Amino acid sequence: QVQLVESGGGLVQAGGSLRLSCAASGLTFSTKTLGWFRQAPGKEREFVAAISSIGGATAYADSVKGRFTISRDNAKNTVYLQMNSLKPEDTAVYYCAGHRVGTIYYSLSYNDWGQGTQVTVSS
Repeated sequence: QVQLVESGGGLVQAGGSLRLSCAASGLTFSTKTLGWFRQAPGKEREFVAAISSIGGATAYADSVKGRFTISRDNAKNTVYLQMNSLKPEDTAVYYCAGHRVGTIYYSLSYNDWGQGTQVTVSS
């Protein structure tokens, strides 16, 4: 049974930083492309970042490029999202997900999801 468990969310002032972690079990972690998505109240879930299984290639949404960094530690079965220069519009529940097939930018391409962690950025 695949489990993805996010942690590291919280309340931070605008301009601050947070580091999210997602610990995975029940899957061959090193072969999985992994992604971070977020969902704000009343909005659809949106792509934030992804990291490939081989070579660690990364991709980011334009809204977070230059501020967020995705990384992975295959020895620890963990993927991270370092978030700097946070803005109030970054407020959302953040989810990590395991990619199955298709474009990395669409949530439907992912078949394993964590429960999410709340990030709130105050102005």
